[in-house]
Amino acid sequence: MKSCCTWADGGRAALAALALGCLALPAVAVEFSGLAFVNDDATLSIRSRRVALWGIHIPRTSEDCQTFTRPPECGAQASLALKFRAEGFVHCTSHGKRADGVTEASCRVDADGYAHGLDLAAHLIEYGWAVALPDAPFEYHVLERIARQTGRGVWGIPGVVGAPLYAPGAPR
Repeated sequence: MKSCCTWADGGRAALAALALGCLALPAVAVEFSGLAFVNDDATLSIRSRRVALWGIHIPRTSEDCQTFTRPPECGAQASLALKFRAEGFVHCTSHGKRADGVTEASCRVDADGYAHGLDLAAHLIEYGWAVALPDAPFEYHVLERIARQTGRGVWGIPGVVGAPLYAPGAPR
């Protein structure tokens, strides 16, 4: 009995189909969790991994001090706002790494009233300490617009809004 196809023909076709199937699969998002510490530049340190919140840019602001804590904590205003919500256990989904090796991720903390946890990037935008990048989710842009209209965070500080908040290709 003669086969209509040889193994070489069928094998190549199967291998090509497998290769095309692998190319069509979306990248698998890496999830990680751990105890988070907020760095002075408003990045997180989670299990010896430096993490920047994805979809946002944090403008440089002057330092401020939280005098209601003992000892008082001082740092960039976005960093202090992030410390208020993020110190503790954080759940993140990686979106890849930047050229400087920092992981960009969407991160959430468990919080009452939030079914899937509080999105830390959305929290910073809502209070005016970050701006949404062009490829950020629509929700981030809406929150930024509300923060601008109500003069929250950087939108209420004279001189910060007039300067470019971020430039394409600039480190975030």
